Amino acid sequence: MKPLFRSVGPAIIVAAIVLGPGSILTSSKVGATFGLVGLPVVAVATVLMIAMVALAARLGVVYENSLCDELASRLGRGVAVAIGLTLFVLVAFFQSSNNIALIGGLEPMFGDTPLPFGVRAALLVAVNGVVIASLYLLRNLYGSIESMMKILIGLMTIAFLFNFIQIFLNPPEVVNAAAALPDATTDNRDWLALMGMIGTTFSVGGAFYQGYLVKEKGWGLSQAREGVVDSFISISVLGMVTAMILLTSWKVFYGRAEPVQFDSVGDVAKQLEPLFGSAAKIIFCLGILAGGLSSFLVNALIGGTVMSDSLGKGSKLSDKWPLHLTTSALVVGMVVAIASMARSGSTVHLITLAQALTVLGIPALAAALIYLGTRKELTGPRRVPKWMIVIASIGFCVACVSACMTASKVYQKLNTPAVAASEVSSSDLQSESEK
Repeated sequence: MKPLFRSVGPAIIVAAIVLGPGSILTSSKVGATFGLVGLPVVAVATVLMIAMVALAARLGVVYENSLCDELASRLGRGVAVAIGLTLFVLVAFFQSSNNIALIGGLEPMFGDTPLPFGVRAALLVAVNGVVIASLYLLRNLYGSIESMMKILIGLMTIAFLFNFIQIFLNPPEVVNAAAALPDATTDNRDWLALMGMIGTTFSVGGAFYQGYLVKEKGWGLSQAREGVVDSFISISVLGMVTAMILLTSWKVFYGRAEPVQFDSVGDVAKQLEPLFGSAAKIIFCLGILAGGLSSFLVNALIGGTVMSDSLGKGSKLSDKWPLHLTTSALVVGMVVAIASMARSGSTVHLITLAQALTVLGIPALAAALIYLGTRKELTGPRRVPKWMIVIASIGFCVACVSACMTASKVYQKLNTPAVAASEVSSSDLQSESEK
């Protein structure tokens, strides 16, 4: 087992970033509204993610230069900058959900009344200030992050596994017999949550960063096999935990006479009550806080590092520009989160929307990885296996479809009032339109 454990490293960081508060909340919503229909979606997204992460790891060890430098030398610096900017914007949206999740995890601990907007904003400024300070003060940044992610992923897996077993041994009585089968109706389904779950499980942005992480770890062509093992184990854990959260939410919420409204993190926390009882809300909120804080810095590093590399300013964590642009990603994510909370009160809705928007830039990143993996000079031991290219190409097609569907659903969400006009006042309509 020791060689296997040593092979796990860069991809576990990707898994920990992806398995954040947004992934937990979106998979919970999918389990509650779609039931078992969401399970094959998780399975397919996991397989696609394994192939994409393995491809990025392979590119990281077969190319001497970084991914954006390779793109710039072949297609021009403008293409590299476009890729870097795309990932930077995606990270900013994803980072905003981490900020919102921080507030969502804190609020239920102070009762059912939401915290004042000023307190929310002050908390986010303070937390981001501490994270930015840590970014510049930590010496062995990569080593510290890898060790922390291994521990956090292990703890999250054990916690959700125990709760999963408890719920299936003692199923809650609120679930009716019809919940065992997928519902044919789609009126109450949140398709945006499903898109968000696809975006968090099949995160090409996280996969793209794998090409940088293997270089940061010091892997070369001789560690190509370790890259495949690392990708398979780490991303399989990601898929397994996502599936457990979905099944837990399905068992607790799906099939109720009155559908559960996920308006707060406390509502989602009810799925832990079979194991933790009245302490479920606090425990779940602590988990959301841990998930948000664990991916706070590393998620921003993705945008900062790739953006710096696309500009030709360096891609190592020891360089200055990646740190400066990472700080910019943190600040942008914080500002977006504060602005979003000022306009809408539902933290779960905001997190789901932010997660879904990350799907929009996936096709460009997937196309870049496939392009680099199919160059003619990659021969002999440097050649990328065909299975990686084939599955990654399928992932590119899935990404294009998901991006189109997400754009449509986001447009509907932002422009269609949630309640019929005859049932609400004009002020309520204005509020819903602003959402």
